[in-house]
Amino acid sequence: MHGEPIEAVKSGMQMLVSSLRQDPYALETAFLSVITFASEARQVVPLTELALFQIPEVHASGTTAMGAALTLLAKSIESEVQKGTVEQKGDWKPIVFMLSDGAPTDDLDKGIRAINSIRVGTFVACAAGPGADASVLKRITEIVVNLDTADATSIKSFFKWVSSSISVSSQKIEQGKKEVAGLEDLPPPPPEVNVVI
Repeated sequence: MHGEPIEAVKSGMQMLVSSLRQDPYALETAFLSVITFASEARQVVPLTELALFQIPEVHASGTTAMGAALTLLAKSIESEVQKGTVEQKGDWKPIVFMLSDGAPTDDLDKGIRAINSIRVGTFVACAAGPGADASVLKRITEIVVNLDTADATSIKSFFKWVSSSISVSSQKIEQGKKEVAGLEDLPPPPPEVNVVI
């Protein structure tokens, strides 16, 4: 991802954080983390409460270390998400959004095994543009959406939908309802975001 798409991702993250900070439910319950994957996978922001979250500088280059990103995601969830005990209520299961405009260039199976070994709430993978392979993403999660193009308009729509989805999840948590467990619990995607069946 480079040029207009990566700039759109940066703008999308700014819009996402700004929108969530205006939602009192999200301010109380939402924590964000960012993992990038180009030639290597890196957690550029550990799990951070919304009020303290700083938008990272993201760069894209090289290959697509998607398997390594899934492995890192699993390790991050394992170490950063508090598990419930008899004495203490744990954190809610995380909602994961993954955006890719390419195909994995590393050991995807290892990453899939790692992410399947932990518990996440809803995991949405987004195939952004014609270079992304939705069938590969379907191996990672059942919920895959597609952007026909990886231009600024489509990516902005995706981030607006992510923001709305996090807000809905925060409201359900704050109101004592169940966790978001699938696509049916999220707001409907905008026209630019196509659900892959």
